[in-house]
Amino acid sequence: MPERFTDVLIGRQDEIRRLDALLQAAREGRGGALVLRGEPGIGKSALLRHLDRAATGFLVMRASGAEFEMELPFAALHQLLAPVTGRLRALPAPHRKALEIAFGLDTGTPDPFLVGIASLGLLVETVGERPLLCVVDDAQWLDQASAKALAFLARRVSAESIALVFAAREPSRLPELPGHSLQGLGEADARALLAAAIRAPLDERVRDRILAEARGNPLALVELSRTAGRAGMAGGFAQPDSVPGVIEQSFRSRLELLPPAARLLVTVAAADPIGDPGLLWRAAELLGIDAAAAAESVPLVESVPLVEFGTRIRFSHPLARSAAYRAAAPEERRRAHEALAAVTDPVADPDRRAWHRAEASAGPDEQVAAELEASATRARERGGVAAAAAFLERSAALTIDQDLRVERALAAAWAKLSVGDFDEAADLLTTVPTDDPSQAARADLLRGRLSFVRRRGDEGPTAHLLRAAARLAAIDPPWSRECYLDAIEMGLLIGGLDHVVEAAGQAPPSGEPASSADTVLTGLISLVSRGHRAAGDILRPVLGDLDDEVWARRPSLGFMMAVELWDFGALSGIATRAVAAGRESGSFHALPIGLAMQAAATVHAGDFGAAMELISEEEAIADATGAAPLVYPRLHLAALRGRREDAVELFASVDPRMSLSVQWATAVLSNGLADYPAALKAAKQAVEYGAVGTAGLALPELVEAAVRCGETEVAAEALASLRERTRAGRHVWGLGVEAYARALVTEDESAYQEAIGLLDDSALVVYRARAHLLYGEWLRRQGRRRDARSALRLAHESLSDLGMEAFAERAVGELRATGEQARSRTSKASDRLTMQEVHIARLVADGATSKEVAAKLFLSPRTVDAHLRNIFRKLGLTSRRQLRDLPDIR
Repeated sequence: MPERFTDVLIGRQDEIRRLDALLQAAREGRGGALVLRGEPGIGKSALLRHLDRAATGFLVMRASGAEFEMELPFAALHQLLAPVTGRLRALPAPHRKALEIAFGLDTGTPDPFLVGIASLGLLVETVGERPLLCVVDDAQWLDQASAKALAFLARRVSAESIALVFAAREPSRLPELPGHSLQGLGEADARALLAAAIRAPLDERVRDRILAEARGNPLALVELSRTAGRAGMAGGFAQPDSVPGVIEQSFRSRLELLPPAARLLVTVAAADPIGDPGLLWRAAELLGIDAAAAAESVPLVESVPLVEFGTRIRFSHPLARSAAYRAAAPEERRRAHEALAAVTDPVADPDRRAWHRAEASAGPDEQVAAELEASATRARERGGVAAAAAFLERSAALTIDQDLRVERALAAAWAKLSVGDFDEAADLLTTVPTDDPSQAARADLLRGRLSFVRRRGDEGPTAHLLRAAARLAAIDPPWSRECYLDAIEMGLLIGGLDHVVEAAGQAPPSGEPASSADTVLTGLISLVSRGHRAAGDILRPVLGDLDDEVWARRPSLGFMMAVELWDFGALSGIATRAVAAGRESGSFHALPIGLAMQAAATVHAGDFGAAMELISEEEAIADATGAAPLVYPRLHLAALRGRREDAVELFASVDPRMSLSVQWATAVLSNGLADYPAALKAAKQAVEYGAVGTAGLALPELVEAAVRCGETEVAAEALASLRERTRAGRHVWGLGVEAYARALVTEDESAYQEAIGLLDDSALVVYRARAHLLYGEWLRRQGRRRDARSALRLAHESLSDLGMEAFAERAVGELRATGEQARSRTSKASDRLTMQEVHIARLVADGATSKEVAAKLFLSPRTVDAHLRNIFRKLGLTSRRQLRDLPDIR
């Protein structure tokens, strides 16, 4: 391809150095990614061409986003990986199948996690021969599924000889990746580029006008100088205000010089996103165009062609494509799409055919609308929810029947909500009439979800849910009650629970027999209106059935109820089931929630190593998907481990919306450190807000801190509130904790002994150890040193073994006060490792290979090996076998 003016990289030395450094790092096994961002014509494509020339010794793989393919799932990823799909057989079977499904080579629903790690595996299999350069142009038009997979790859190649470079306008779908924004050229550089583009003498006033209009945009400089014409050279031309407008107008002026047949051919090329020449020639024949003659005339417009008709149809610039498409009359565009639909294989490519047919439609067409709905179903099955939303939205617009149109619009809005297109979902809802109560209720439910995720709107999320419930009360009582239950669950999360429960009192009666959801709704209403004892009788049987569907659908609600009633069996069981369901579904939304809940439950069971594994996996998923990690299990772990500096740093970094959890964690940490005034202040704040779950957990901390600070009335009041919850639940976790809290207030020795007896269960070792500590402290204060030593030794050993460092030190101080020196705590191997290193070490100790660990944590095998080297160095080891022999790792 001949060099273009925009390939003359004047004024881009910094960018060139940065790209060259990226390539050199990849050659040395230190991969990375860079997103070049900037307006059209600013020089992104020219820099990519430089990158091609500089990547000597690399295998270069390319892909390009297409405006008309933004909704086809994995289109760009397939394009990028097409040269190496012959290596699919080298991947583990689940990974291979995930990619085959994503690329339409197999049926099923692709697991987004597996697609990402399989894509990484495919590149890693290839990079053994030579380094890889992956270049993605027009990344602002990537389909969402490809954007997520490519962002995953970009975050996971740091230990591989792989470089990924993206070029994108703002905004792009890769906002979280390292980026560089290209600015316009300075005046000196702009003059130099203009001089290179126009070698003939140029009137100074014209030069100044071109420089002012182009605003440092290289392509605008070239196009303005090309299209100014004789009148322009004399200083008499005027151009559109915006730089893209300048460039697009330039391309349009060149299009106007084409013969009609050639212009129609260019319109067809612009309407076809895949650049398949065979498809183009067949469409041209159908339109009666002499394609060969028309194609020959296109490059003759200027020395730089608008369109290159080769093995792939390529426009000289994205704005050339959009200019060609927009310059065509609506009727010409419809003719182009109609011809493309006619020559597109309905079996091999039904979705593109349906899309072309839709674009060719001048008005409603039920047959095309039905085809688009079928395309939406196929897209959803392949994981392309964004594509499904686009198909459904267009389907709704072409639907004649009003009820069916509303159904499709609602389905499109749900899909757009699920992929984060909140504003578009809200716009779709404005088209939904409210005559039908059922459809209006579904629209209200959508508005409620939108209000929740956007955290803005005229009404709160619960108001929309309550209105939906009220609409359904007469026509669908079971669904109405489900909506009231959803509103209460949301009220638990965001506040305003009392108002929601008051409204839920108007819920229609449950059917006979009552469903579990009905029972939970009744129980929650009783919890707020009549207290824990009344609610416990209703909720206890449902919480006792961990297989009940109500907890499968609402695991977070079940988790909160289990905490509120101090039911550790339900707490752990619901979390375990949520993790299993998340793994089975591959949901990047459900699995992290389950992992966070199970991690929190595991912390309270005293297995901090297993909790760190779960937290590490949840954080790996969050990192892989670009989501924020769920912080509350880390708060639980930090509070009970009792490392002051680490905990305080974590607490300070947490979002203010988690303030109640931070206050509970601060109370636990401060009690462990014997800083009782700080614990009292934090526990009071957590309890006073009255949040379900958090307030209940904070009550025993408040009792302990208040007793130590001499606040006897506060302690007694907190004990009464704790007793109401634990007696309602009737489970050993709550009854044991309530017993030692009662002992603190009453100084009744039998209550301490009752607590230890109730908590004599390995699953509740954290609380049994604390009971021994409190009992030993009480015995020492009573002057019973020998008995105190026995209880405090048990407490110290348990707390040390668990890794509850602050509480263990408190036991050391108490033992010292009895005249006994406590044994020093033996440092654990895990104390020297990060949370992710603990996870990797435990997996390797259990026999996992680097590839297996990489797949689980969404890393490359080389990254795992790098972590292992750090682990060996920190622990003074030289082999995996030695790691397996460390008991405190496993």
